[in-house]
Amino acid sequence: MPRTQSSATKKPRIQGEGDYEATRRYRKRTEEYLKNNDVEKAALRAKPQSRKEAESLKAAEAAGKKRAKGEDPALRRRAAPRTGTAARKASRH
Repeated sequence: MPRTQSSATKKPRIQGEGDYEATRRYRKRTEEYLKNNDVEKAALRAKPQSRKEAESLKAAEAAGKKRAKGEDPALRRRAAPRTGTAARKASRH
């Protein structure tokens, strides 16, 4: 079945992990926030105001981690210094 003119000119709407429009909106809002706000002050305002609140946040984090499948191994690879075979392979490129 041949494509009609109207369907050929429409932009594809990709949803899910490949939602390009959502990515653009997120990046734009993030850049605007960083440009117009003092991130250091926001971080200080977000810290726990009491020991009780800090303990509550730690408990919530632990409860969330219980349900998780585990930490993304890629996070460890990025943070760990390269040694041995991996370092030699990387230095060749």
